[in-house]
Amino acid sequence: MPNTIVLMSDEHNPRFSSVYGHPFVQTPNMERLAARGTVFRSAYCPSPLCVPTRSAFLTGKRVHEISVYSNCPVNMEFDYPTYASVLARQGVHTVHIGKVHAYTHPDKLGFSEMILPGPKFVIPTSANHGRRPMMSNPLSAKRAEQFGPREDAFDRDLSRMDAALEWLRTNAKTLDAPWTLCVCLIKPHFPHHVTQELWDRYEGKDDLPEHGPDCDTARHPYMQDLRKYFETHQFTEEQIRAQRRGYYGCVTFVDEQLGRILSALDELGIAEETNVVYTTDHGEMLGKFGMWWKCILLDDATHLPLIAAGPDFKAGAEVTTPVDLLDVQAAMFESLGCERPDDWRGTPLQQIPADDPERVVFSEYHAHGTRSGAFMIRKGDWKLIYYMEAPHQLFNVVNDPEELSNLYEDEPDKAAELEAELRAICSPEVENEKAHAFEEAQFATLAARK
Repeated sequence: MPNTIVLMSDEHNPRFSSVYGHPFVQTPNMERLAARGTVFRSAYCPSPLCVPTRSAFLTGKRVHEISVYSNCPVNMEFDYPTYASVLARQGVHTVHIGKVHAYTHPDKLGFSEMILPGPKFVIPTSANHGRRPMMSNPLSAKRAEQFGPREDAFDRDLSRMDAALEWLRTNAKTLDAPWTLCVCLIKPHFPHHVTQELWDRYEGKDDLPEHGPDCDTARHPYMQDLRKYFETHQFTEEQIRAQRRGYYGCVTFVDEQLGRILSALDELGIAEETNVVYTTDHGEMLGKFGMWWKCILLDDATHLPLIAAGPDFKAGAEVTTPVDLLDVQAAMFESLGCERPDDWRGTPLQQIPADDPERVVFSEYHAHGTRSGAFMIRKGDWKLIYYMEAPHQLFNVVNDPEELSNLYEDEPDKAAELEAELRAICSPEVENEKAHAFEEAQFATLAARK
């Protein structure tokens, strides 16, 4: 019965790692993990935003099922069971270290131990997520200045990593119960400050995105919404280059922390009895199509790195079947031999075949920066983005991984097939209006507090 460690970074687009083919971003420890285990090539988040996707991972439910639509905590008075509380009832010791960003206070999530969750980074307090009418995010362009060397760039993450390694050395071999350990780092999430050493390592690598705001995809109304909301038209070429350089350093920093975990397991002699999973909560546009951060259902924002190694995973293997974070959560239950609630979503990673063209994964977005909701279906080589107030998009993400050619009008049968898969999961019209109603109630609550 192997224990499981999940190392979850924040905002890591897998394109920016050597395991997923980047020519110069250095991630040797992800390669090390991949050699020991399985690389999942088509992993997705439940929603391209921190609180919704992390809440879905914790609860085993889709975002619209738990009404955690945005990063605004108002009216999120929920008491959902989490994987931690369900496992604890079955005798498992559950530990969370680091960033939380969920629908309730960390102490209410049911973990046996909650270490260094904040306090500042417990839950965001954003209240500029209104969409009817569309709100703006003033001073967003100031984020473009946040890059470069800083001595304290990684202090918060390093303190959490130190705590994780200390926990392993103290408890991993002596704890009289099976355990799970989830370590959540902030990086490579902006700001893209790095140490001088990592800044220097990527000298001359401050490139520009290959596809800018003039591409057809970039002209989509939701993309225009996001560029306006985040003021990204104000980013200068110098800032774009430096932001990307800083991001590369942040990714390598995260890779180094993965290496610390793998080395600790080797030193403790428990590598052969411990599953290790590396993933993230969502991606990062990093200037592609003139867009930054996430908040859109394009692959750069929804596609995740996912590498799993240990006794439950075949070494040197690859899985192209689409999966998501709910499958990662289900994998913990499978490893521990524990029962998972029947109404939770996800299939254990261990049970997913390497190439299943019929498997469907789903993502959705209902928060700031776009005029209305959107839903994503990935099945086989195809991906549908179903927009509530704009033209839909259909991409063959195998032939067109950059999502440059919208085939929605050219492939009506495939579009209809994927829309049917979407409607088998939910009514997009109903869930979109529910999300808008929840948002309106949040603003009514805020108004009443004034």
